[in-house]
Amino acid sequence: MYTSFFGLKENPFNVTPDPKYLYLSPQHREALNHLIYGINEKKGFIVITGGIGTGKTTICRALLSMLNESISTALILNSYISDLDLLKTIIHEFGITLEPGKPSKKRYIDALNAFLLANFTVGKNAVLLIDESQNLPLTTLEQIRMLSNLETEKEKLLQIVLLGQPELDDLLYSPLLKQLNERITVRYDVEPLDREQTRNYVNHRLSVASGANDIPRFVTGAYSAIYDFSKGIPRRINTICDRALLIAYTEDNREIDGRIIKQAAHDIGGRHMISHTIRFTSIRWNVLLYVFFFFIIMALLGIINSAHLANILSSWDSVP
Repeated sequence: MYTSFFGLKENPFNVTPDPKYLYLSPQHREALNHLIYGINEKKGFIVITGGIGTGKTTICRALLSMLNESISTALILNSYISDLDLLKTIIHEFGITLEPGKPSKKRYIDALNAFLLANFTVGKNAVLLIDESQNLPLTTLEQIRMLSNLETEKEKLLQIVLLGQPELDDLLYSPLLKQLNERITVRYDVEPLDREQTRNYVNHRLSVASGANDIPRFVTGAYSAIYDFSKGIPRRINTICDRALLIAYTEDNREIDGRIIKQAAHDIGGRHMISHTIRFTSIRWNVLLYVFFFFIIMALLGIINSAHLANILSSWDSVP
């Protein structure tokens, strides 16, 4: 709706994981480097964690767009999956053809092993990527561990990448998954953006969407407000900025300031967007309440007279 108004070729703040919009902050670049290193060096297991909306899926999509034809890939997005369905999905994602027959673990694993050996023979690598891995059942995770046994005498035939929220780490460190956890050789946790990175992230996405056109003008106070409300989490930044551009469009305003960002955050709603404002207000009124009772006690003890107390209380009317 607002794209033509601001001279944009497309919406710069869609929440879909489009790799062309990936802003390589130091932490996102490091996550991508960990993935590339683990895959190229055939380390077997790689784990990338990060909070909700920190950009893990976008990093995954960017990785897939960078890998060449010598690397076969299988991407699994539905992590609520049984061990048998996992094997079936892997077979499908790698494009392995099976003769008709009754589904069984042995049948799927034999077919996968044959595919991986053929891949290895012609100098190819294979990568399995599972997003939202914190939702995987224990039996499915154990099946994934067993897949890491598909190897030659010198190297792994299958590189396995698990991407998930911090709960994935908690899961992997549980005693039941000790054997799997000990096989993980490459790990990285993606942190939210800081204030400067948030500003750069917004401008990067605007530049990609605008092409050669001028980008919408976000004033200094807007960037600060974006960070305060989003806490540097890319998905929240996208949601806030998308709403802010819509508000500016409806106001026929080509400049986005702190007021518009604040309105956008409150329009979106949710405690995660406005909690810092609530906390600030609560702290301020708690202080005022303590001061109020302090003066009441002082008046009761006769340290200050009632007229003085009335003057103090009347001044509270001006407190915002």
